[in-house]
Amino acid sequence: MYRSKTVLSSLRKSYSTISTRSYLSRAQVGFSSNSSSPFDSFVIPSRFPWKFRSFSSKPESMLQLVVENDWSREVEEGLKKPDMPLTHETAIYVLRKLDKHPDKAYSFLDWVIRESGLSPSSPLYSTMLRILVQQRSMKRFWMTLSDMKRGGFYMDEETYQTVYSLLDKENSKADAVALAHFYERMLKENAMSVVAGNVSALVSKVDWSYEVESKLQDMKLALSDNFVIRVLKELRDHPLKALAFFHWVGGSSSGYKHSTITYNAALRVLARPNSVAEFWSVVDEMKVAGHEVDLDTYIKVLRQFQKSRMMIEAVKLYELMMDGPFKPSAQDCSLLLRSLSAGHKPDLDLVFRVSRKYESTGKSLSKAVYDGIHRSLTSVGRFDEAEEIIKAMRDSGYEPDNITYSQLVFGLCKAKRLEEARGVLEQMEAQGCFPDIKTWTILIQGHCKNSEVDQAFACFGNMLEKGFDIDSDLLAVLVNGFLSQNRIEGACKFLMEMVRNANVKPWQNTYKALIDKLLEIKKGEEALDLLQMMKKQNYPVYAEPFDGYLAKFGSVEDAKKFLDVLSSKDFPSFAAIFRVIESFYREGRLADAKNLVFICPHHFRTHPKITELFGAA
Repeated sequence: MYRSKTVLSSLRKSYSTISTRSYLSRAQVGFSSNSSSPFDSFVIPSRFPWKFRSFSSKPESMLQLVVENDWSREVEEGLKKPDMPLTHETAIYVLRKLDKHPDKAYSFLDWVIRESGLSPSSPLYSTMLRILVQQRSMKRFWMTLSDMKRGGFYMDEETYQTVYSLLDKENSKADAVALAHFYERMLKENAMSVVAGNVSALVSKVDWSYEVESKLQDMKLALSDNFVIRVLKELRDHPLKALAFFHWVGGSSSGYKHSTITYNAALRVLARPNSVAEFWSVVDEMKVAGHEVDLDTYIKVLRQFQKSRMMIEAVKLYELMMDGPFKPSAQDCSLLLRSLSAGHKPDLDLVFRVSRKYESTGKSLSKAVYDGIHRSLTSVGRFDEAEEIIKAMRDSGYEPDNITYSQLVFGLCKAKRLEEARGVLEQMEAQGCFPDIKTWTILIQGHCKNSEVDQAFACFGNMLEKGFDIDSDLLAVLVNGFLSQNRIEGACKFLMEMVRNANVKPWQNTYKALIDKLLEIKKGEEALDLLQMMKKQNYPVYAEPFDGYLAKFGSVEDAKKFLDVLSSKDFPSFAAIFRVIESFYREGRLADAKNLVFICPHHFRTHPKITELFGAA
């Protein structure tokens, strides 16, 4: 593990100065090299002085106690131990981590409300509701919703939309309708909602001023965490005005003081491009006040940062959480790395910052994380650094596999280094990692995209010699390769041969693309053959482009053949034949349109649409 960290550290220091030597200039993919010192001297920005604080594993201990034991009086007594103080942030953390254990999550929240001494809150209830509906624990869902209402708490719009969407997707229409009625009733009955709306309307209309403060004071607001959260949510489209209200409330003469609940609510509102400086300022404030960013807020804010492509902020937030007591999971690290790796120009400095922070907790990176970094490097042509990642991966006990090598092949093809890409497959076999159909497909697709279709087919032949069968993905790649060079008839012959002799079933879109191209070059008979083949493989028949084509270039006999293909038993549907007749009519081929009518069954010929069409003529 230490060797792995050293290699990664050396790579991170030097990744911006890339050597131009060939990635495949050595006999093996894994190479030995001298490593530099690790990133021990990384400087933490001075704006985050608390990063040097050390935290105990109390949240993890509490979680472990609940996860590893059936709920009992002993568990409850263990949760009350003096060395395990419960805070709102800890309760959110434990609930979030129990999202796959709805029974234990429900028992934990029940204990929190009954015996812990911690005041319940809307975020706690909302987190519980999402867990219960995700795990289809509907009886407890409705019990929790009733408890929430009796306690004077409300379901916010975000939670409602999330839960309603989940119920709707799961085809729980009755529960979805009942929830909608509950939410609508709650809004009507909740006097706080009306007052919060009035405050929001006042604050959002004008710039913050003494006059605004005066009007707020005249409203004699009953300040509570629940009320402040509601107003902040109402002002979410005006984050700076929300912050002004937040600060006014905290400094008002009513004696109200912000809690971790309201601080976290403010962060969710401020996590936007035009208020990100204020976001970090509030983080500083809440740290001084002894509060933490809770895990639920982290997940939601990170999602907002990623959606807005504020990736630097996303990484800073991840680092902040990893330095605190409520650390994101390994899966969170992997997902963030995947997000950072997406796009044409991934920021490798951010990738390394995330991986470094994860390692700083004493854990080794998983293979999925190594592959994420490797994907970033190969996608932008940094093959020397990708080589170092493979060495680090091996030092951590992970051998590169088809996923790892496929990423390398893709990157080399993207960089137009096709000969080297082919060489990777030879090296794989030499090291006992045999390319699978996906790796071959990536290689062949790389040649097609670089207009080397003949070489792509040479690779395809090599693949067949090694005992692989073509599949639908590879067939689509090769057909698209033909089409990219306007070799449309060749694509058609190849596809038909593969269907008949290799027993492959093309994707529906492969058929559609080829039929469109055949009709463009007036190869209606070949297109009709593909349509027939498509029907035999139980796909919906792709009829749309034929109507206009036949009206312009086809004969009545061609139209009859087309209608025969459409026929399920004796005759195609009225809608299908009417489209053909109408196309001929619109093209001015009135006699041919009438001839088509005469071959129809009597009840088709007397249909009102037919009468209307020819009555107009």
